[in-house]
Amino acid sequence: MNFSPVLLKKQEFEKSMRGYNVEEVKAFLNKVSSDFEDLINQNEELEKEVEKLKNEIEEFRKTEKRLREEILKTQETSSKELESAKKQSALIIKEAEVKASQMIKNAEEKMNELQNAVMTLRSEKDLIIARLRAIVGTQSNLLEGKVKDAGEEPKKPKSPDEPDRLDIDLDGIVDKLI
Repeated sequence: MNFSPVLLKKQEFEKSMRGYNVEEVKAFLNKVSSDFEDLINQNEELEKEVEKLKNEIEEFRKTEKRLREEILKTQETSSKELESAKKQSALIIKEAEVKASQMIKNAEEKMNELQNAVMTLRSEKDLIIARLRAIVGTQSNLLEGKVKDAGEEPKKPKSPDEPDRLDIDLDGIVDKLI
């Protein structure tokens, strides 16, 4: 049997001799009924509070779960971005090294070309100087021969120290031509 405050107030007892005082029993039942009603009301309020707290806890758990998921996503994203940045920086460094290597190779090739060109030009210069000397020498010999044949130059007595040639500075002429 379930008790309720109304049931407790309306409870009737049989009368017997030498039984309890009816007024005291009714007063006690009214007091028990009132206290029982207060307890029921408190219990209902506490049950409502418990339900409210359960809902809040459930909301907190959902919020906590969402926050944990967001934290994990953020960590994964930042890890991926960090890894991507590392790969990209490594790629940039590799590209820079390749470009630097190519630039050095091109510079060395250009330097070798220039050195070869300088050596070729020096060889050509030496060849031209030798040809010019030969030409000037030949022309000098021709001039000496023509002067002797033409008789334009008065013949001086030759000294033993003096050669039988004109004083032509071949090196000076070649230097002027160059």
